[in-house]
Amino acid sequence: MELASKYDPKEVESKWYQYWLDNKLFASKPDGRQPYTIVIPPPNVTGVLHMGHMLNNTIQDILVRRARMEGKNACWVPGTDHASIATEAKVVKKLAGEGIKKRDLTREQFLKHAWDWTDEHGGIILKQLRRLGASCDWDRTAFTMDETRSKSVIKVFVDLYNKGLIYRGLRMVNWDPKALTALSTEEVIYKEEKSHLFHLKYYVDGLTTLENEEALKAEGNIIHKDEKGYYAVVATTRPETIMGDTAMCINPKDAKNQWLKGRKVIVPLVGRVIPVIEDRYVDIEFGTGCLKVTPAHDTNDYMLGKTHNLETIDIFNPDGTISEQSPLYVGMDRMDCRKQISKDLQEAGLMERIEDYINKVGYSERNPDTAIEPRLSLQWFLKMQHFADIALPPVMNDELKFYPAKYKNTYKNWLENIQDWCISRQLWWGHRIPAYYYDEEKFVVAETAEEALELARKESGNANLQMSDLKQDEDALDTWFSSWLWPISLFDGINTPGNEEIKYYYPTSDLVTGPDIIFFWVARMIMAGEEYMGTFPFKNVYFTGIVRDKLGRKMSKSLGNSPDPIELIEKFGADGVRMGMMLSAPAGNDILFDEALCEQGRNFNNKIWNAFRLVKGWKVADIEQAEAGKIATKWFEAKLKQTNAEVEDLFKKYRISEALMAVYKLFWDEFSSWYLEMVKPAYINGEPLPIDKATYDKTLEFFEILLKMLHPFMPFITEELWQHLYDRKDGESIMKVSLKLDAPTKADEELAAQIENVKQIVSGVRMVRNQKNIAPKEQLDLQVVSKNDYAAFDAVTIKMANLKSINVVTEKDATASAFMVGTDEFAVPVGDMIDVEAEIAKMEAQLQHLEGFLAGVKKKLSNERFVANAPEAVVALERKKQSDSEEKIAALKESIAALKNK
Repeated sequence: MELASKYDPKEVESKWYQYWLDNKLFASKPDGRQPYTIVIPPPNVTGVLHMGHMLNNTIQDILVRRARMEGKNACWVPGTDHASIATEAKVVKKLAGEGIKKRDLTREQFLKHAWDWTDEHGGIILKQLRRLGASCDWDRTAFTMDETRSKSVIKVFVDLYNKGLIYRGLRMVNWDPKALTALSTEEVIYKEEKSHLFHLKYYVDGLTTLENEEALKAEGNIIHKDEKGYYAVVATTRPETIMGDTAMCINPKDAKNQWLKGRKVIVPLVGRVIPVIEDRYVDIEFGTGCLKVTPAHDTNDYMLGKTHNLETIDIFNPDGTISEQSPLYVGMDRMDCRKQISKDLQEAGLMERIEDYINKVGYSERNPDTAIEPRLSLQWFLKMQHFADIALPPVMNDELKFYPAKYKNTYKNWLENIQDWCISRQLWWGHRIPAYYYDEEKFVVAETAEEALELARKESGNANLQMSDLKQDEDALDTWFSSWLWPISLFDGINTPGNEEIKYYYPTSDLVTGPDIIFFWVARMIMAGEEYMGTFPFKNVYFTGIVRDKLGRKMSKSLGNSPDPIELIEKFGADGVRMGMMLSAPAGNDILFDEALCEQGRNFNNKIWNAFRLVKGWKVADIEQAEAGKIATKWFEAKLKQTNAEVEDLFKKYRISEALMAVYKLFWDEFSSWYLEMVKPAYINGEPLPIDKATYDKTLEFFEILLKMLHPFMPFITEELWQHLYDRKDGESIMKVSLKLDAPTKADEELAAQIENVKQIVSGVRMVRNQKNIAPKEQLDLQVVSKNDYAAFDAVTIKMANLKSINVVTEKDATASAFMVGTDEFAVPVGDMIDVEAEIAKMEAQLQHLEGFLAGVKKKLSNERFVANAPEAVVALERKKQSDSEEKIAALKESIAALKNK
């Protein structure tokens, strides 16, 4: 095959990805090898690729490809998540565009639309991952609502219910008025907002005269009174909820509100008379110390209501409009109501004042523009303390490791403050809760309707119950209730415990995910693993950072700062984009993504391509190996071992971006800039001489090792060049060859260090050429003052620096330009190769500048006040400047004199 003059990612990427698929190179079956397993964090089934997916899946692919080359049986399982809230919202929106409302459809009709939508849009993201080079075992593709996963979810629900860990109860939950469903605590995002604190007047019922008023004031009571009577002031950020007030609460220790004890107050505008209750929960310092209690619309108020047996009035409909339980504003949206009631309270003289206020407001994670509403609701819950107890030890004991380790504390804090998980959602798209009611309140829980009927007959004592008498719970399970089983259910470990695959692939090796779902998913998978498999589901968790733009802003559609990943691949090639992502992706730290990094990745592809074409273009002869070739091949072999050992260590520490940088520098700096220059054939009369076969064969061997080291990061170009390197058989691939290299020896370390000094010598000669404007083709002599510690490498030095000779001298040439390498001095006699008059003029200009600088330093040091008062370190620095300048001036004068006497 002839190699094209330019690298074309489009042609190469599509060709090799299809080759990998055709030859089943991503497939995995249990065998005698060590397994290496990764399960994909399942993206939303109807989603599309974004930059976070790009980063996450690039890292997974790097780990999987490296594992294959280490001889492990690598299995990367792909799949998608049904995403209850997000997908249902999309289907509802689509139907609305067709003039169809969800409530006008039966559950079965709606689900048909949802499955049609999923079939049409589902899987797009997985196809896009192929463009990235993701080497998943696509035959294993799973979906959280496919038959195997669905059976697993229902089986686990029934099991946990039977263990007494799942219960149904009336609790305060976070409610999404747009999605019309409950949310778990972890699905609420709190944002700081500029808001208002409304100070409302609650008049004391029936109080026209207050005995001992002055005495009460003297005791610290703050008593409010106007022409209408006595009142208490209540501060609230949500005046629309006053229609649900059923008490006002004060702290019994609050001196300023003692006068309100045992009294009743009137809810402003509403006119409802409510009691003043006492509870130490009330913060004496907040606002006026008087708290309105609305048990149906605040979690803490709900607890107060239970303690004090208060009435609960739910003034909101599920969609956030005012309900018929409210005496006012029925049907009005809650936000519109807030504006209107504020205006009405002011006009009625019931608003004492309004002040600006910053508070945190909870928003739905799935509907970021929708403020959640605390709502009393009958829901299903999972008791979490048991799971926290079993999931904490493996992480804290480092049996399961987090990278970076700082997330252990985040994990620990959450588990130590765990709350029961609200697992029910008021949705149709999802796993329907397997609870079957045989009367209004009584139910049974079973995996199938047939089993439920048997149970219901037994529990009710009614043997004549029919299937038509059962009504299944309308709610669906939280999407995460299926995701937490992912590492187990992918290998069918719930339905068929102990099967061959679950025993072989579980626990999985690495999990790559974002820290934003450490509670949603990571912690819960650990819980499920411990509960159902008796051990954690993965050995290591690599937390990626959040992808931000180069200004540090989180990428989002609204800001328009997130590039389309597929467009990036079209522009820079998949390998270029992968490299661009990884160059900016240290574990756990946010990624400041800049498209210029992808350009750098593309340039590196071109560098690799051109280096390969250069080497393959050399003429080869069976001649004696050149001395420079002998040295270069020994040195680069040592360098390969060194870097490979460094990369292995970095992978063990999950410092993957640093590992890439080490290989990048090895190829660009050491191989291309130094090694190839050391060994490339010379030219005579414009024609290249042949290279000896020994050096050429070694160079091809090195190139293959470099391609193998680069392959996990840049799979496409490395496969293309590896296939061109030697004659390959069909079905062979670079991903199946071993990456193993010997560890570097002490001799390797010493050789590498010696060549570093040789490189400094060469750089010193090149610096002289640059300073003296001497062309690279002009051969020079090199003087080594006193001794030559690097004589063994003279062949390389002569070739790389284009020297005629290297001579040991006791005194350097008067016209030579000198430089130091460590403690050794080298000099390059420039003789007639320079314009003496121009060089003298240049040196005299430098001399004049230095003499002026020295005069300034001397003037400062001759100032007695400066020397006496300045810090000792500052004076010492000035004295050093003086001595350095005097040394440079003396050297320049000596060089100028030598040139004038020449």
